[in-house]
Parts: sequence; structure tokens; C-alpha cells
Amino acid sequence: MKRMKLGVIGGSGLYEIEGLEGVEEIAVETPFGAPSDRLTTGKLGDAELVFLPRHGRGHRLMPSELPFRANIWALKKLGVDAILAVSAVGSMREEIVPGHLVVVDQFIDRTRHRVDTFFGDGIVGHVHFADPVCAEHADRVHAAAVQAGATVHKGGTYVCMEGPQFSTRAESLLYRSWDVSVIGMTNLQEAKLAREACMCYSTLALATDYDCWHETEDDVSVEAVLQVIRDNVATAKRVILELARGLPERATCACKHALDHAIMTAPDQIPSEAIERLRILLPARFLGQ
Repeated sequence: MKRMKLGVIGGSGLYEIEGLEGVEEIAVETPFGAPSDRLTTGKLGDAELVFLPRHGRGHRLMPSELPFRANIWALKKLGVDAILAVSAVGSMREEIVPGHLVVVDQFIDRTRHRVDTFFGDGIVGHVHFADPVCAEHADRVHAAAVQAGATVHKGGTYVCMEGPQFSTRAESLLYRSWDVSVIGMTNLQEAKLAREACMCYSTLALATDYDCWHETEDDVSVEAVLQVIRDNVATAKRVILELARGLPERATCACKHALDHAIMTAPDQIPSEAIERLRILLPARFLGQ
């Protein structure tokens, strides 16, 4: 059975999955510049996977420097149907212990310097984003994490901060008062662009530390975060393996219809260069088909 094609965004260590066959690295050119790095493709049984190192191999790109549009466009170009975004986060709740996983279902935006839409320059679109992750895909991710033996929390809010600095204590306490679950620096823009690209999207958040609100814990240090990340890589690989095994042939959610009624610009008013730039995203009626 042909399954949905899965895209995985995360650290390069995730790609060394036992049983991954036909591995190939692909450089994808996009209208939005180069992605973070070359993409890796392969097969797990009858499931096709595409991997993208979010920060580039060797972790060369800061969160504010990530080419979000190029990354999502490249995954779309390679035929990805659903994205699993694996991301290190800080825990904002006592019960989310470092080492636990969270399949988030909401976001709060605290970024300032990032482009997070494919639209503009002659074409206007407004997608629905009340529910920013695909519930159907998130259910599969949660089930895969349970099957993999992880301690996983279903649902929760991810507050996306600009970085690269970690929070002040005052900021951390403010976010706690908003009842958020985790804090990170990367995933919101990916979720917005995946919705515009009509792709299913879910985040698997790996709690690496308590943010600095937790005064009985040491303040966040890069080395402490990296150690927990290393400890969590094996668990994340198992989740990806279980998720790939359980992918359906096709999604029944509404993600693939996100642009059906989202584009406000009259077709005859859209510049030809905008049509070409967004050709792989636009509904057929905008392409003269």
C-alpha cells in the first residue's frame, strides 16, 4: 500500500534510523532561496520519508535566520503530504519533566523578525489558523509516541519566542500565567507555512529543561540542553519509525483544502511572476487549468 509521504524537520541525528533504505541527498532550489541544507530521502518499508535538518548540518543557523519558506516549499516540491516537526523546548509546567514529549495543539507568537507567509508581492491570501496543527496527524504522532514507549503529553500550547537568548525570569513567569506548556524558538512559522502549503503539520516537542521560572532548578545552560537532546534522540527515532508504519494511504482532514477559499486577489490581477513563484501551492483555477 502506498502511504502518505512523511517529512521530518529536526536534527540530523534523527535521520540515522535503522531500516531506512535507498538513502539519497537532494539539493532543492526554491523561489525563496536555499533551504537550511540538503534534504535526505529514504524508505522505511513502504513509507517514503524526507528529512530536513532545520538548523543545517552542524547547527549553523539561528532560529531567526531559518529560511522557513524555502524549507516548507522544498518539502512540498518533493511531494511531502504531512510534516512531523521535532523540536527541543523548555518546559513551562511541573508535570512536563525534562525528557518528556509533548504533542502540542496550539501556538502563541512572540517573534518579531520573521517572514511567515508565502503571500505578498501581488497576491493576498488568508488561511484559517484557529487550529494550527492537523488534529488527525497529531493523533497519529501521539499514538506513535505511546507505541514507542515514551512519556508523552497530548495537547498543550507552544509559545514561540524570537531568541536566540533564553527568557528572562519575568518573561518566563508571564508565559506561565498564560497557561502555556512549552517554550521554543522555531515551530510557529513552520506551522503557518505548512497550512498555506496545504500540508498536514504536527510538532513533537522534546522537553529538555525547565525554563528559568523553575527557581529550584539551575538556569538553562546550552550544555544541559544538549545532553537531554542527546538522550532523547533514540526516543524520537522510535516515534518516527512507529509513525511511518502507521501512515494511511491518504488524509481525510481539511488541510489539503486550506487554500480553496483563502486567496482574495482576483485571478486576472495576480502578476505572472507570483503565479510562477507559488505554482506548486495554488489551486488549479489560478493556473488556467
